[in-house]
Amino acid sequence: MNITIVGLGVIGGSFAMAFKEAGFEDVYAVDLNKESIEKAKNMGIIKDGSDNAKQFLEIADLVIICIYPRIIKDFMMENRNNFKDGAIVTDVAGIKGTLIKQLDDIIPDNIDFIFGHPMAGRENKGIDHATAECYKGANYLLIDTERNDDDNVLLLQAIIYKLGFKRIIRISSGFHDQIIAFTSHLPHVMAVSLINSDVEARNTEIYMGGSYRDATRVADINEDLWTELFLGNKENLLKAIYNFEKELDKIKDSVKNEDKETLQKLFIKSSIRREKL
Repeated sequence: MNITIVGLGVIGGSFAMAFKEAGFEDVYAVDLNKESIEKAKNMGIIKDGSDNAKQFLEIADLVIICIYPRIIKDFMMENRNNFKDGAIVTDVAGIKGTLIKQLDDIIPDNIDFIFGHPMAGRENKGIDHATAECYKGANYLLIDTERNDDDNVLLLQAIIYKLGFKRIIRISSGFHDQIIAFTSHLPHVMAVSLINSDVEARNTEIYMGGSYRDATRVADINEDLWTELFLGNKENLLKAIYNFEKELDKIKDSVKNEDKETLQKLFIKSSIRREKL
């Protein structure tokens, strides 16, 4: 099987590493950054690569698009005649509703575009921060659409499991964007807000423990990508923020009023729910 990865950033680079570990030999890459291509070749995680998509799309049985959501449409428009007949094409974008609408009328009839989202990644960007380890034991979301061939979905699922993912969940695009607003986008909102609320220049790093370190891990954020994700999933994210604010107000009011009983109930509830995860 010939595999072409479009975009050799942290996600695409991690896919290339995971494919190598899983024994896939014919992996190619497309990236405008020739330095990333050379790094990947020197690391032995791709067979070849280029900034010219055509030559590696024409031979690819599987194409994984790992570029920003806002440029996927342009990429598909520019290359709609370059895909191999019968190719499976998938993406890794963190928002689906808007993307699917954008691509609905331009996906070529000779390919099967299966929308996907690996629930794993890294805070930093670029191939230098790629690692196959982030996919081991992670969840993978596949979007149910009427246009997909069942055999192709099963084949893609088998490949995903070979890469180390633990669980694959098939859901609608609407539910994807709703749940991702809570499980992915909101935690980034919280981390950014927490670290930005710190008092400047008080050397917080020498006083912090594991809780602050864990809570702010994703505050080291790709500003271009996450601005796009937040605004592209605006309504769902605002609902998640509103619900979080209500819970935060409960704690704030309990502390203000020295309401021990309510605080304890909130802590017990959170402990029980966390254990279930």
